[in-house]
Amino acid sequence: MLEGKVAVVTGAGRGIGREIALAMAREGAKVVVNDLGVKLDGTDGGGNPADEVVAEIRSAGGEAVASYDNVASWDTAQRIVEAALDGFGRIDCVVNNAGILRDTIFHKLEVPDWDLVIQVNLNGAFYVSRAAIPHFRKQESGSFVHMISASGLAGNFGQAAYAAAKGGLAMLSKSIAIDTQRFNVRSNCIAPSAWTRMTSSIPETPENLARIEQRKQVTPAKNVPLIVYLASDAAADVTGQIFATRMNEIFLMSQSRPLRSVHRSEGWTPQTVGEHAIPALKPDFYPLARNQDVFSWDPI
Repeated sequence: MLEGKVAVVTGAGRGIGREIALAMAREGAKVVVNDLGVKLDGTDGGGNPADEVVAEIRSAGGEAVASYDNVASWDTAQRIVEAALDGFGRIDCVVNNAGILRDTIFHKLEVPDWDLVIQVNLNGAFYVSRAAIPHFRKQESGSFVHMISASGLAGNFGQAAYAAAKGGLAMLSKSIAIDTQRFNVRSNCIAPSAWTRMTSSIPETPENLARIEQRKQVTPAKNVPLIVYLASDAAADVTGQIFATRMNEIFLMSQSRPLRSVHRSEGWTPQTVGEHAIPALKPDFYPLARNQDVFSWDPI
């Protein structure tokens, strides 16, 4: 499905990113495997997994080059895109998969951790996408696939920075789709589900053990078919959507729309808001659910 295409996959050294790069190569794409080789928290010491993925693609007869540049800088993001142009002469798809975690409950969240999570997960996706868009615009084709999170759609405990970044990325994707539709450029996002380094940080408390064991059956490869499809020309009419995957399920997620409204011809006072508006709207209030409440069944 991707014969002749050139794809950039960030954070492609391990987990879901690795599986995306391998699958795209199997489908005929030439792949830029971007990975810093850092630990889950973004610190040094993770090795050079990009080289391993490139070697695996080449040993199977595919074409790939490694990129070790950081998505979290405008200058280095430019070099990630240049790696595709230098190596293969064009760029057709960007998969914004790179991410880090610095999870902590909100009242203990430190400013440096907030800044770093936003910089990598949200700003990094912007930098790489913005670096690619002039080339997409010139050739009047291209596809963005942004990896978000159910935490960015439904919220989660102890993930204020990560949820904010991923929620922002969902709306960045929608805005890109609106702005670039006239150039035949598409932008979609996916909230994946898999047992990876990201999810392995979930505390193994007694109440979590059963779900964790079930989660471990959900491999990163389960997310790949939808990503490959969205990168292909077969998805030419699919843009501005939010998807989620869980094992063998694919979800189309809702986007914000008005639920109910109340009106008073004479206008509102704080008192009538409390007496009329809130009681009328309250039956449709959202509870303080977390993503595991929204996806309350185990993937099978």
